Amino acid sequence: MRVIHEAPLAPMTTLGIGGPAAALIELHDPADFPEFVALADTFPGEPFCLGEGSNVLVSDTGCAGAVLRMSTKGVRLAGNTADGRVLVEVQAGHLLADLVATTIAEGLTGMEMLVGIPGTTGATPIQNVGAYGQETADTLVRVTAWDRKVRRMVTMDAAECGLGHRTSVFKHSRRWTLLSLVFALRRSELSAPVTYRTVAAALDVPVGSRVPLDEVAQAVLAVRRSKGMVLGCSGTDDRSVGSVFLSPEISPAQAEGLRARHAPVNRFPDGSVRVSASWLIRQAGFELRRPIVPGVRISSLHYTLVAEEGATAAGFRQAVDIVFQEVLRRTGVRLTSEIDFL
Repeated sequence: MRVIHEAPLAPMTTLGIGGPAAALIELHDPADFPEFVALADTFPGEPFCLGEGSNVLVSDTGCAGAVLRMSTKGVRLAGNTADGRVLVEVQAGHLLADLVATTIAEGLTGMEMLVGIPGTTGATPIQNVGAYGQETADTLVRVTAWDRKVRRMVTMDAAECGLGHRTSVFKHSRRWTLLSLVFALRRSELSAPVTYRTVAAALDVPVGSRVPLDEVAQAVLAVRRSKGMVLGCSGTDDRSVGSVFLSPEISPAQAEGLRARHAPVNRFPDGSVRVSASWLIRQAGFELRRPIVPGVRISSLHYTLVAEEGATAAGFRQAVDIVFQEVLRRTGVRLTSEIDFL
């Protein structure tokens, strides 16, 4: 365990914005967790758990309480389910990218479309991380977490996690700190069916095809890079949180009207009907590279916000509000931010 007082948080986030934490407490060994919790409790307020900072906007004044950083690592195959799936147990601080690479190397399907997504595995249930037809809810079996309300470790099965479209019981709550997770994956040399046309086109196969795991992973990475959605791939748009806004849920009447305008309207695994946030932002008149406020602009490659030199948390939040208001005015659809505000 490591403790840093007045720790700068900006370098620990992909936006590179924000002030310091009163204390940063970093956990490397799960056995030290009781001491970890006791120390966090000496600071005011509920502690905030920070992973790799790829979905976080830190206030310009920083954080008066403790910030917890889970740096625990480790993956192990933990047996099989009754239907033959392989159980994979992962420490919360293990990088998602490394877990995905391990599952592909082991010949396990269920996570290959998540390649290129930054952050820790422990963050994946919080907003039910997903991409290109796969999401955490498809494979999560259970989590172990510290529950601050009952002051003990708890095991929660996937149903108790309340996983929905980019949400869960953990989203916008500091009650739980996730410690480890168990996923169930299937052995296969081939991927899940490729359901996204852009990925199928990169592979030059029909939609619905199954291809070798490593091939589909490379295709997904290529598509993500083309949109600037892989950290470090663009050189100009790297200070980003990926998608700032969710694809919003819309009513049947809205869906009908938007389809008439050739909008990408799709039904999601949770049964909701949603329209692409990027499409809405473009329809609202925003152009690639367009400055929104000093230090914040639209990406060069994708309809999302990125930070530049001189960006502040207050300015970034102002840019989020400007895009929200203009999309609502021009399209009648309300966007919702995906960012965790600290």
